[in-house]
Amino acid sequence: MEGKAMSQIWIAVLGTSAIAFALKYFGHSVPERYLNNPRMLRINTLMPIALLSALVAVQTITDKSKLVIDQRLAGLSVAVIALLLKAPFPVVVLGSAVASAITFRYLS
Repeated sequence: MEGKAMSQIWIAVLGTSAIAFALKYFGHSVPERYLNNPRMLRINTLMPIALLSALVAVQTITDKSKLVIDQRLAGLSVAVIALLLKAPFPVVVLGSAVASAITFRYLS
């Protein structure tokens, strides 16, 4: 059973690699008029922001397949407040870490 699961994983890895290569290869052949379209430029600008925001949200409020509210949410909240107040990056990181540590220490 172990060997069969491993071969399925390798099939998935190779298939995903082939798809990624094909997307990258054919992406170079897209005509420039499509890439310079204002709508496409806006989508390409906002896509990384949306993906990173989704990653932060998932990593903050989930643990495996469960929704949780713990010290990570407190740290994220402090970071958001610090960013809204235009705090420097080290202050945002340290404030978030301290808030998470205090929450973990006293509420866990």
